[in-house]
Amino acid sequence: MELFYFVVFGALGALVAALELSKNSKDRINTSSAFNSFKNNYLVVYSLMMAGDWLQGPYVYYLYSTYGFGKGEIGQLFIAGFGSSMLFGTIVGSLADKQGRRRACVTYCITYILSCVTKHSPQYKILMVGRVLGGIATSLLFSAFESWLVAEHNKRGFEQQWLSLTFSKAIFLGNGLVAILAGLFGNVLVDSLSLGPVAPFDAAAIFLAIGMAIILSSWTENFGDPSENKDLLTQFRGAAVAIASDEKIALLGAIQSLFEGSMYTFVFLWTPALSPNDEEIPHGFIFATFMLASMLGSSLASRLMARSSPRVESYMQIVFVISSASLTLPIITNVRCLQLLGFCTFEACVGIFWPSIMKMRSQYIPEEARSTIMNFFRIPLNIFVCIVLYNVDAFPITVMFGMCSIFLLVASILQRRLMAISDKPKMENWTAMKERDPEAEALND
Repeated sequence: MELFYFVVFGALGALVAALELSKNSKDRINTSSAFNSFKNNYLVVYSLMMAGDWLQGPYVYYLYSTYGFGKGEIGQLFIAGFGSSMLFGTIVGSLADKQGRRRACVTYCITYILSCVTKHSPQYKILMVGRVLGGIATSLLFSAFESWLVAEHNKRGFEQQWLSLTFSKAIFLGNGLVAILAGLFGNVLVDSLSLGPVAPFDAAAIFLAIGMAIILSSWTENFGDPSENKDLLTQFRGAAVAIASDEKIALLGAIQSLFEGSMYTFVFLWTPALSPNDEEIPHGFIFATFMLASMLGSSLASRLMARSSPRVESYMQIVFVISSASLTLPIITNVRCLQLLGFCTFEACVGIFWPSIMKMRSQYIPEEARSTIMNFFRIPLNIFVCIVLYNVDAFPITVMFGMCSIFLLVASILQRRLMAISDKPKMENWTAMKERDPEAEALND
């Protein structure tokens, strides 16, 4: 089995390298030097932010256990993080729209650094405060940075198609390469240098501080709705009305919640699936393999989004079906090699999902309440993850995978509906044109 892990890792690495090196003119988007400078600045900051996040992930549970906390107490700490993101995320997102996205990104850095500092204390209450701060920071990470990017991109007058290039590169680097390097660096700090499980959190704080310095020195401020007379309740109401009145936004939120809910559930399930009897498995190496698969997906997404056909709304239907099928493997087979291949396929779908959902959000979510609406989307996600964490031992693992597979199928159905209604304006425009000019229909034929 160990050899199989290396074979899969090598094969994925070769595929990623081949895809990146074989890009032709059709797969590349011609851009300006001003945009390239803007894009590279954002990618550096985003990579530093993700490094601060990825360095912490593999060691949170381990750190709590070294402080002597049991599974139940650790579970409560994790639930506090997701609950904090759910309760405070929308408020923080609304403040980002009103008070400024750049300011919100700086707040993310400060909040997450403070969360890292709390990890030095073995006191349960202080660690709980750290989890609450981490939940708030997570909400900002997945809303404020994207909101700032989209607004700044449009403010500088760059072409809309170029936005997809930044999205795909951000996922390729931040959710792929940086994740792998962060895992290896964390391993060096904890195991090779024997600095203890708190060392990755200190390193994360340093990366976050460097990123914050770049933001303060090179980013300009932008806002959603800058009007002074709108309080938070009015902003919430406006965001809720936008979701309720525009089916495209509501569908996008449901699709995002279903996929991310399945993704976060998968994070808890893959270890017991590959080691059902607590067998020793190379967790770090498997994690790096998953990140390589995600890089492969983001590389595929960059090719797809560089072309006018197929549209994002079209190919994502297929991606959701494939991801659903990949998570049924633990239900139908106990062969670990097949399960690993299925999990890598799912991670490749995750790599396609992130830049694709970012592009759709940039198209459908109104600018004035972007951060608020994006955090509204995370409310059902956080509720779902809290329920899963609370009942993780109540259901067999096959039931959990089956539930995720069903969610992904539903996401595919909703994606099909989103594509259908996004095509309606085009059809209506064509019908109106035919009514004005009967020769248009003959021209179409």
